[in-house]
Amino acid sequence: MLELFFTVGLSAVPLILYVPPVRSLSLFVETIEDVLRETTLYTLGVYPRLRLGFSRIFRSVCRLSR
Repeated sequence: MLELFFTVGLSAVPLILYVPPVRSLSLFVETIEDVLRETTLYTLGVYPRLRLGFSRIFRSVCRLSR
């Protein structure tokens, strides 16, 4: 039983190296939130213009096909 405990315990040690510390995770999450907050304002302004542009293109294509 003791051998099984050591085998499982020592095999999990390399997995611990892949998990970043909580401090790094919180900084990463904060950075992602900042990026999303900044790009949301830009995206909300671009979306109506793209929609208008595509509707004009599709309207002109429909007129040419008639």
